[in-house]
Amino acid sequence: MTTISRRVFLRGASWTAGAAAVFPQSVLAQVAGANEAIRIAVVGVGGKGADHVATFKKLPDARLVALCDADRSVLAAAKGQLEKEGIRVEGYLDLRKLLERNDIDAVVTATPNHWHALVTVWSCQAGKDVYVEKPVSHEIWEGRKMIEAARKYHRIVQAGTQSRTDPALAEAFAFVRAGSLGKMKLVRGFCYKRRKSIGKVKEAQPIPATVDYNLWSGPAPMAPLMRKSLHYDWHWAWLTGNGDIGNQGIHEMDMCRWAAGQTGLPPRVASLGGRFGYVDDGETPNTQLAYFDYQPVPILFEVRGLPMAREEEGEAMDHFKGVRIGVVIECEEGYFAGGAGGGSVFDRNGRKIKQFAGPGGRDHQANFLKAVRSRKVSDLNADIEVCHLSSALCHMANISYRTGQLQRREEILERINGQPPLAEGFGRCVEHLKANQVDISGPAATLGAALTMDAPREQFTGEFAEKANAWLKREYRQPFAIPDQV
Repeated sequence: MTTISRRVFLRGASWTAGAAAVFPQSVLAQVAGANEAIRIAVVGVGGKGADHVATFKKLPDARLVALCDADRSVLAAAKGQLEKEGIRVEGYLDLRKLLERNDIDAVVTATPNHWHALVTVWSCQAGKDVYVEKPVSHEIWEGRKMIEAARKYHRIVQAGTQSRTDPALAEAFAFVRAGSLGKMKLVRGFCYKRRKSIGKVKEAQPIPATVDYNLWSGPAPMAPLMRKSLHYDWHWAWLTGNGDIGNQGIHEMDMCRWAAGQTGLPPRVASLGGRFGYVDDGETPNTQLAYFDYQPVPILFEVRGLPMAREEEGEAMDHFKGVRIGVVIECEEGYFAGGAGGGSVFDRNGRKIKQFAGPGGRDHQANFLKAVRSRKVSDLNADIEVCHLSSALCHMANISYRTGQLQRREEILERINGQPPLAEGFGRCVEHLKANQVDISGPAATLGAALTMDAPREQFTGEFAEKANAWLKREYRQPFAIPDQV
């Protein structure tokens, strides 16, 4: 395979025009032989990336050959641990340098969200297959570019929504969609996960000395660090993260769309919420409702980050039909309640009539390797297009929220009265906030705009379209830009 020079990478968008010449079709089709391990590079090796390192090093079909992270200390720790186990890998701060290697078959990335799309596009252009963590994109436009790159360069691109490899959920959703409980009426998704305050600073904080902040920021502005921790808390900053609806919630959002059998974007979305319970440097809501007006089966999604309300004896009670992180599928003759690893079916009287249980999505990485060998996108359980659509739902909810304004409780109820599930969800949300001693006597929450989506074009239309469409694509910082033509 032709070696890519660093000079070529640094051309930015101009590199794309020559990608087909650098990687002719005959080369793009090459993968490891049947008796050879698939050579893996992991990009972003803290947190979830460390989990991927631990998983892939155990799979007989895989061989770790490289790691990449913009934090020297994180990289050194991960590399050092592997070397203690007798696994030798090369370490890189700069992804572009890693992608110059011709002995890497696949890139696994668990960077912050704002890097997901660019890692995927660059890796596809460099002839690598990709496993990209959820949400696959930071904005809706990026997700479509990732699909285009995967298809153009004939790459296998798996998304990190592991529940798509969950046999119990696959069986349960098939059971419900077959009409075993009558017609589906509503799919509910839940992300009730405690998130503590990230604190509040008075001035910009120093960037950790071990971090190359230019590389860490990548496509995003090199903005002053206005929070205590650079790592992980980027989830709660709009420049780099998507809130918990795009963090934990994307898993359950994907379950909702899967269960409902929806293969596109909804025609309408509305979201409301706020950051309640403390004053900190987080920007994203820690309490959020989103209504996706799919027909005939809409989706209602709830995020709660405050502590669960508790009874006097200390038993947790903040759940919906026993679910805190998962889905509830409401049907004419009963409902399904569950999440990762399966769940149970109940009749209209709440009597359990069937249970689905399994190992969850632990074989998701193995499914990726299977598809890398077969070169069949159809072998993937979570192809990039599948997770693009589910990620886009999270982005649509956030865009509605960000185009909204603070409203009083009575004003919100009046505005959402025409959507009974949203009104019901808001009523329960108010009770949750009261249980957490949140004063809602004044402006209660941010009521987002009711947005209309042109699903085929993946653009908003109607009254608030201009403002909403501004959130579909970010302004990229050169040379970390995804070109219009990948």
